[in-house]
Parts: sequence; C-alpha cells; structure tokens
Amino acid sequence: MLTYQTLPARHVSEFAAAVREGLLKPGQRELPSKYLYDEVGSALFEAICLLPEYGLTRADARLLQKHAVEIVERLPSPIHVAELGSGSGKKTRWILEALSQRQRTYYFPIEISPSALAACEKELGQIDLVSIVGYEQPYLEGLRAVAQGRDEDAHLLVLFLGSTIGNFDRAAGEEFLREVREILQTGDALLLGTDLEKSVETQLRAYNDAAGVTAAFNLNLLARINRELGADFALSNFRHEARWNNEERRIEMHLHSTRQQCVKIPAASLRMMLNEGDTIWTESSHKYRQADVVGMAERTGFKCDGQWVDKEWPFAQNLLVVR
Repeated sequence: MLTYQTLPARHVSEFAAAVREGLLKPGQRELPSKYLYDEVGSALFEAICLLPEYGLTRADARLLQKHAVEIVERLPSPIHVAELGSGSGKKTRWILEALSQRQRTYYFPIEISPSALAACEKELGQIDLVSIVGYEQPYLEGLRAVAQGRDEDAHLLVLFLGSTIGNFDRAAGEEFLREVREILQTGDALLLGTDLEKSVETQLRAYNDAAGVTAAFNLNLLARINRELGADFALSNFRHEARWNNEERRIEMHLHSTRQQCVKIPAASLRMMLNEGDTIWTESSHKYRQADVVGMAERTGFKCDGQWVDKEWPFAQNLLVVR
C-alpha cells in the first residue's frame, strides 16, 4: 500500500506570485515549466510520450529494459530507490524487478502530483519484494526526507529519468546535481537520463507533433491560470511554438500571441498588454553530448561509472556514483 508524507498544500498565492514574476520579466516573459504538470497537463504529457514523433520516452524505456540487470549489478547491497518525478512509474519497473531478484527493495517516488503518485502505486504496487512509500514533495525536500529515514546500512539509488535535467539551464542543472550530491553519501548513486543531440528537424517534430498534443499541453498552462487564478486568457489568441536555440543547444517552447490583447489575472494582481508576436517562454529542453555528461558529473561530485546509449533515438542512461 502507498503511504504519503506530505507538505502543506501549495497556496494559490505561491502560484500567483510565480506567474506575476515571470510575466513581468523584462525582455522575455516566462512561466515556470513545473506548472505545466497539473492533472490535465500530466495526462497530456503521458499522451505525448506515445506519439511517433517523440522517441525519447521509448528510448528511455528500451535502455532500462535492456540494461537494468547490468545497471543494478554495479550497485552495492542493500539499496533503496528514490525517484525524482516518478510520473506513472512505468519505466521504473525494469529497475525494481531487477533489484527484487536479489533483495527486498524500498521504493520512494517523489512527486508534487498526487494523481501521479496514485498512478505509480497502481503500476508498481504488485511487484514482489517491493514496498512503495510516496512523498508528495518537491524533489530535494523529498530526497532529504528519504535519505534521513534510510536504514543505517542501506545505500540509495536516485533515479532522474527521462530528460528532466534538460529542463534546467545548464548552470542550474549542475547546481541541482550538486545539491543532490550533498544529500547522498559514499556508496550512493544517481541514474540520470539525458537526451542527446540529433538533427534539428527531428527535435522540432518531437516538440510540435502533427496531432497537436504538445500544443494542447502547452496551452493548458494558460487554461490552468484561468482555472486557478481567475485569469481571462483567450486560448484561441495564442499558438504553440517550438524553437531550436543553436547557441544554447536547446529546444524552447513558447506561447505566441497572435494579436494585440489585454489579459487580466486577478489573483496575481496583474493586468498586462501583449502585442501580436509577443511570446511567453514556458519550457526548455537542453540536449547533451556524451562527454558533456562525464564532465558535468566530475564537476558536481560524481563519477560517471557507465553510459548506455539507445541506437534508434540518441538518448543516454548515465550511472553517476558518489565520489
């Protein structure tokens, strides 16, 4: 059975403050990408993962299915598993089943979405010798709680799958890895997923699919602000836009204003004008080279102990061990 260790619910004021700050940024308006993932957004993202244009999730899963036994063989025993942003937990099954062949395993999914935690328990709750304790908390707070509560002789494997590290600016991503490292100790490890560089055309198709699911995912952020903050965004006045930033080696998602318009967000005490062509930047997805990950590991207190790369869709699973 899944149990929850929770923080007090986030107040509307926190969301409103983040929206106000981002939309008032000079030069380029922004909204934090974490707010894309409400219940509707999470469901849309699950649909994105099934799209033919979006090969990342299938590559992630293929690598775990093929190499899970090899990955866990490199880890000490006993070991607990904590996952940052578990989602439904489908890909995690391969790691947990490999570990369950040698030990009883405690699995701690860390999510801010209660519906994702429930889906995770449903997906993984029947694996023999695996106990699940969910943490409805931000990544680092949940990881600290897991690390503090671990058995004295237990090591910790942290899973950060998919391409979530790519949502951070590169400097911020490295700082995040340093913070993870500070929570861990000798014998612990981090399994990090990184999307690798590929043709610009392929990347743009992955973030602007023909069926319009990614567009719906992006536009849902405005719908969420309408629902939760009383805003009056007219979604028909915006279109989804995916861009490749060659200098930063990242895909950017924007919401493009198709006309001059005035938007009011009462809960954020905000009234703003948007001109035709103005955009709101909602998400980045940085792409890596294999050598980038090795260097990033060294700079943040880890050593890259192994890399597994998918042949169909350039994507890597990277096992980083605590130095």
